[in-house]
Amino acid sequence: MFVIKRIYDRSDPDDQIRVLVDRLWPRGIDKRRAQLTTWMKEVAPSGELRRWFGHDPDKFTEFSSRYMEELQGASAQPYLRQLREWAENHTVTLLYAAKDEQCNHALILKQVLQDTKPEL
Repeated sequence: MFVIKRIYDRSDPDDQIRVLVDRLWPRGIDKRRAQLTTWMKEVAPSGELRRWFGHDPDKFTEFSSRYMEELQGASAQPYLRQLREWAENHTVTLLYAAKDEQCNHALILKQVLQDTKPEL
């Protein structure tokens, strides 16, 4: 199972596996407080896409399409596979730093992880 949370929210015992899915380390968070299992920069939007989007809600639909294309690339596949494997037996909490809880890449990543069948 996948859930998403802001990295600034408190960790919870239900967060069995905590994965930061941002390309940049979030401001004001120290590594101990984050209580991460791992940091997967590789599944975050590219720097170019992130800068283009600029957290503009009017661009979210186009951002979603472009980000899903990036996630289909070969470099993201091993990480997506790992996340899916963990989710078979654990709750995987995808952590992000964006302020907007309605327009952020973690929502898209969660959808891709839940909707896409693993490659054989």
